[in-house]
Amino acid sequence: MLSMVSLSFGTLAQVPAGHSVVEGRWDITITKRNVTTPAWLEVTHSGLKTLTGHFVGDGGSSRPISKVNFANNIVSFSIPPQWENSEKDLMLEAELKDDKLMGTLTTPLGEKFRILGVRAPKLWREKAPVWGTPITLFNGKNMDGWQTLGPDNQWVAENGIMKSPRTGANIRTVQTFHDFKLHAEFRVPKESNSGLYLRGRYEIQVADSKGLEPAKDQLGAIYGFVAPLENAAKEAGEWQTYDIELVGRNITITLNGKTVIYKTEIPGITGGALDSNEGEPGPIMIQGDHGPVEYRNLIITPAK
Repeated sequence: MLSMVSLSFGTLAQVPAGHSVVEGRWDITITKRNVTTPAWLEVTHSGLKTLTGHFVGDGGSSRPISKVNFANNIVSFSIPPQWENSEKDLMLEAELKDDKLMGTLTTPLGEKFRILGVRAPKLWREKAPVWGTPITLFNGKNMDGWQTLGPDNQWVAENGIMKSPRTGANIRTVQTFHDFKLHAEFRVPKESNSGLYLRGRYEIQVADSKGLEPAKDQLGAIYGFVAPLENAAKEAGEWQTYDIELVGRNITITLNGKTVIYKTEIPGITGGALDSNEGEPGPIMIQGDHGPVEYRNLIITPAK
């Protein structure tokens, strides 16, 4: 997939010596007709003159950009197609004005959509959180407190279990949260797949991963960004447990009693996020569009 960003600069932010004005992380909103979808871009340097980066679209994983060209206020880069059955590239052109990216995204299918990008917040916390009162997200009886995302609602509550017996809609909590600790128990059948989206933006992978090498798209991963330190997965069909702590961008993930990610920064939104408004609180979202899955004992402890 090829992305091209054309930037003309109005007022420039202060840039460290040796850095380019385009470097940094960008939270992007794509307007597709009357619907908005999120995206994310990172531009960084490698050596003295070479720029590289990463890009996340409204679906799929984070993809590396081997070289970002930047000259005469124009930045351009190319990425192979990920999903589209097309030999054409995706292109994005934008103007940097008042520290925002404004322009047009052209898909490999030739569709053109408007984009708006803002610099992503650092989300750095000066103090350690003080934890509040735990909240039970699923009452074990019905789907109160949850909203269905999409027309195909297959989610049901039975015998203390919240389950998606087949592929269908995703769901999210009505409540939203900033920093929190989350306990979740889940069960996936063989070769099924789901995900827990923290603040509706950062997917923690849920998948049948027993016996596989740790990877960015397997159980315990921050999807597309960070692989777990080890594969702590149980057999498909067994109940498994996540204990997750998210403070700003820093995350610790314990899977089945083993810490597989420790105080690691989440760079940006993952594919399938609800939005790219990283500075705002967000819900817990659960994927139901990748196959059957079951959840129980969902408990969140927000920071005060």
